[in-house]
Amino acid sequence: MPKDSPFLLFKVECPICKTINEFEMIRVGAYAEDGRDTDFCPLRIKWRFPRYQAYNPLVFFTATCSNCFYTREFTNSFKDWKNDNNFRFYRLKQVKEKHLEQLSTAGSVVKMLGEAIDVPRNPNESAILKLHLAVYDERLADHHSKLDLGRLYLRIGWVFRDLQEGDNPQQVYLRALLYETDNKYGMLSQTVDSVQAELESLAQQVKSHQESEEVTTEVKSQMLAFEDRYQERVTALNTCLDDTRRQLTSMGELIEEYSQALLGGGGQTDGRAFGACASFQEFLKQAKRSWPGIVADEREAIEKAVDNYKAAFVGGRDILPGTQQIQASYMIAELSHRIGRYEEAKEYFTSTIKAGQEFIYRNRNDQSRTILARKILELAIEQGRSNLAALKGA
Repeated sequence: MPKDSPFLLFKVECPICKTINEFEMIRVGAYAEDGRDTDFCPLRIKWRFPRYQAYNPLVFFTATCSNCFYTREFTNSFKDWKNDNNFRFYRLKQVKEKHLEQLSTAGSVVKMLGEAIDVPRNPNESAILKLHLAVYDERLADHHSKLDLGRLYLRIGWVFRDLQEGDNPQQVYLRALLYETDNKYGMLSQTVDSVQAELESLAQQVKSHQESEEVTTEVKSQMLAFEDRYQERVTALNTCLDDTRRQLTSMGELIEEYSQALLGGGGQTDGRAFGACASFQEFLKQAKRSWPGIVADEREAIEKAVDNYKAAFVGGRDILPGTQQIQASYMIAELSHRIGRYEEAKEYFTSTIKAGQEFIYRNRNDQSRTILARKILELAIEQGRSNLAALKGA
């Protein structure tokens, strides 16, 4: 992978079908976030590499096998799954059997979602499909993590939000590609101008030899023998540069025509259709007939996230006491508020505030340990007020 890429590449053997896949992981600093929403969704992503501006970073949150479509969150634990005894001895067999059974079934949701993934053409839609597959494969385990399911559905909701609020991803991607093309064209034009300036400098430098008072008349006579030959080469090079400029002008016109064709609003790039379906939402609704775990919009994703966060919170098996527990309580409250479950949101905002204050007090001598809890407490108080106002107006 070249140094100017935003990714690191890792080869990982699929635990289900043994295919060796090469997965991309985003380098630290490859993009910047302009803040976070109240449910921690990143706001206004800006990539250092313009061609990826259409990509939500969650495209690379999961890793999907190119052969069998087995999908997991792309973590260090997954990269090193062969050394994860808990996964190998207690989860792999049951997940493998169930996943391969689905893969061999015509029209199964695994095949339907996996075969629709096309990151270059539909990056953010593909992120949603991959996250759904991660949910599906997590649920295959007898003792699956409700917390992980909540986290995955939450991220599906975030990508839906990005699709709703942002430009057509295909158009954004094309604009990024054309921006890079324009940059390259500008650099080439500058190079030609630089060559012209260096050629003039060379010609002037040779001419200065004749004008030098330090050079004898005899040596100047020898220089004169080369003057016509120098001038001939300079003229020839100027002719080449003039022709290059004409060709560059034609290239610029071609680039402009190319841009108009791609971004001029033709039906080829409007992004409305998804495969044989009229829209991506229509595709998801069809997939939902095969598996009810599919969500077709942000609200449905948030509802699934809330239900799974609550199950994890009540069960207590997946959530550690302390900061993680406070954060989970806040997420239930905030997500409930977003989908209009104001009474439930009120209950969890109250418990978040109480738990946060108690945690901060117990750890008052260790501020580094309470940084996140303080942030969550501030959000819970602010969003709790907003929820109470919505509850009164409901």
